[in-house]
Amino acid sequence: MRFSRVLACGVALAAALSLTACGGNGSSAGGGDKIHVLVYGDATNKVEKAIVDKFNKTSEVKVVLDTIPGADYQQKLQTIINTPQAPDIFFNWGGGSIVPFVKADLLLPLDDFIAKDAKLKDAFLPSVFDSAVVDGKAYGVPMRGTQPVMLFHNKKVLADAGVQPPKTWDELLAAVKTLKAKGITPIALGGGDQWPTLMWFEYLYDRIAGPELFNKALSGDKNAWAGEDSKKALSMLRELVDAGAFGTNYDSVKFTDQGSPTLLARGKAAFELMGSWEYSTIQDFDKPFAEKNLGYTAFPTVPGGKGDPANLVGNTNNFYSVLKKTKHPEAAAEFLKLMYSDDFVKQQLAIGNLPTTTNTEQYLDTSANPAYSRYQYDLVKKAPSFQLSWDQAYPQSASTAMHQAVQQFFNGRLDADGFIKAMQALPTE
Repeated sequence: MRFSRVLACGVALAAALSLTACGGNGSSAGGGDKIHVLVYGDATNKVEKAIVDKFNKTSEVKVVLDTIPGADYQQKLQTIINTPQAPDIFFNWGGGSIVPFVKADLLLPLDDFIAKDAKLKDAFLPSVFDSAVVDGKAYGVPMRGTQPVMLFHNKKVLADAGVQPPKTWDELLAAVKTLKAKGITPIALGGGDQWPTLMWFEYLYDRIAGPELFNKALSGDKNAWAGEDSKKALSMLRELVDAGAFGTNYDSVKFTDQGSPTLLARGKAAFELMGSWEYSTIQDFDKPFAEKNLGYTAFPTVPGGKGDPANLVGNTNNFYSVLKKTKHPEAAAEFLKLMYSDDFVKQQLAIGNLPTTTNTEQYLDTSANPAYSRYQYDLVKKAPSFQLSWDQAYPQSASTAMHQAVQQFFNGRLDADGFIKAMQALPTE
């Protein structure tokens, strides 16, 4: 999950990597009667701090909440994960994001925790919980909310332009033409972060080829990238870019500094393809817009595509994993239990997130925007396939090369063949 907002307790890090402690002074992992919990620095930290405060009221072992600003999280985590500065518990995306740590024997399997408290598994939707199961062992507990990628829009901008939210690819292209003629950037894109651009690839590939193409590629079938479906997806992306859908300076815009969502909220752009955290991000800096003029729809259908129009891409959830070397595994287990508590569910819903606990549905009406929460819930519930973001499904060693290929294809520095070769060269283990 990637958010832009870094709270006061999540200021920028120095190059030498100093973590910002939201719950106390930093110390080495497991030092004294403390455990350090490391999270991605963004708007959701307010919930995580509240959960930490609740835990610390009754626990002898105190939790210190540390944050790393979103744009730096993966790199900094890789830097400290096997050092004395490593946390006891850390935020991740499951899937390929934790496989290297499992192979390096850095993570604590949670099966013993689950044996003592079955709710650490049974209180979560199985399809989500299993995203952090590696080689039959559980290495993560869901800790935020499910994050399908959706097409967000500015209701007022569309109304003023006489444009309806597109249901098909052709309607999207027509909307781009109309909006561009009116001097509005059709689609906000935080291309400077690279991963927002990847979302367009993920959806088009799924709509055209279904989830099978990517799953084959991830399993090591490099020929999957070279098929006709892949070339068709790239051709359609090229058409969208060349139509001026994203303007001309998208590579100088970022999501992680609120650049692209601000363009949407201020009416400078009409659409943004983004994870469901878009709502909590915009709510954090422009609550009136989030409540009144932020619209959302599913990604457009592609005529003749093999993928089910109800398929989703995004992140099934984020997870907390525990390092094997923690000195306080019992305290870590007790902290993880709060991730299925009623308080956790209600606080996440209050900022627009959608937890994947089995008790979530009964609290949907208490969310920041019940209609939005129910819309997400129905999307996830009905989706035949929920493809994990490519850069999280692949090993983290593939992330930089993948992001560069995506950016270079959009910029015209790579043609379709060049992009295909770049994807074929990615490591899958």
